Amino acid sequence: MKSGRSICLILMLLAGLCAGAQPRDSRSLPVDTARFSVLDSLGNPIADTLRRDTFQLPPLLVTPQRFDSVVWTRHPFISFQNPVRLRESVHVTEGKESLFYTSMGLLLLLAIARSGFPRYLADLFRLFFRANLRQRQAKEQLQQSPMPSLYMNVLYFGVGALFLNLLFRRFGLAGGWGFWPLFGYTAAGLAALYLGKFIVLRLVGWILRVPGPAEAYVFIVFTANKILAMLLLPFVVLLAFTEGALNQVALTLALTLAGGVFAYRYFLSYTTVQRQVRLPFFHFVLYLVAFELVPLLLINKLLFRVLG
Repeated sequence: MKSGRSICLILMLLAGLCAGAQPRDSRSLPVDTARFSVLDSLGNPIADTLRRDTFQLPPLLVTPQRFDSVVWTRHPFISFQNPVRLRESVHVTEGKESLFYTSMGLLLLLAIARSGFPRYLADLFRLFFRANLRQRQAKEQLQQSPMPSLYMNVLYFGVGALFLNLLFRRFGLAGGWGFWPLFGYTAAGLAALYLGKFIVLRLVGWILRVPGPAEAYVFIVFTANKILAMLLLPFVVLLAFTEGALNQVALTLALTLAGGVFAYRYFLSYTTVQRQVRLPFFHFVLYLVAFELVPLLLINKLLFRVLG
C-alpha cells in the first residue's frame, strides 16, 4: 500500500519536470490591450496626401452663381452695374403735328355736321345765296334747330382761329407764342367779339324799339360766319401743308373769298334792314365804321402790342 503511494508521487514529479522542460506555445493568448491606455489618433494628424499628388485638377469652366443673381443680371429693365440716369430736356417740336391734329379735328367737326343735320346746312346755303326766299320762313326753319346753330358757330371760331394763326406766322407776327396758346387766345377773342356784338345789337334794337331789324341783322351776321367757315376750311388746310406758289395761291383765294363773303353780308344786311326800317345808306356806312371797322382796328393794334 505504501509502495503504491510512493510510485504515484514519483510519477507526478516526473510529469511536472517534463512539462517545465517543453517550450512555450506560439498560439498563446495575446496580451489584453485593455490594460494599457489608448493614445488619441487626432493628436498627430496625418499629412494631406492630396498636396503631394502629382495630378493637377483642371480649373472650373463655370463660376458657380446664385439663381437670383443670374436673373437680375440678365433682366433688361433692372441693372445693378450701370444705374439709369434720367436727363431732362425741353421738348422742341419741329413738325406740323399741331396743325395736322387741328385741321383733322375741324374736318371731323364739319363731317359730323354734314351727316348729323344735312337739312340745316341745305337751308343755310339756300337762305344765304337766294335773295328771293322769304326771310321769315327761312329764319323760322333754322331757328327750330338751336343745337346745329351753336355747333356751326363753334366750327367758325375754330376755323377763324386757325386761319388767323397761319396768317400771323406767315407774316412774322406770332412772336414767341406757341401754336396752342395763340390758337386758344385767337378763338377766345373771336368768340368774345361776336358775343359782344350780339349783346350790343340786341340792346340797341331794344333801346331804339326796332327789335325786328336788329334780330334780322344778327341772324344774317351769324349765317355768313357759318357759310364762311365751311368755305374757308379747305383753303386753311392748303395753307397749313403747302409751300411755294400753291401756298400763295391758296392765301390769295382765301382772302378773296373772305372779303367776298363779308361784302355780300353787308349788302344782304342793308337790303334786309331797309325793307323793315327806313335807313339811309350814309347811316348804314356810319354803323359799319363804328361797329365793324373800328373794333377790327382796335383788335389789330392790341395784337401788334401783345405779339411784338
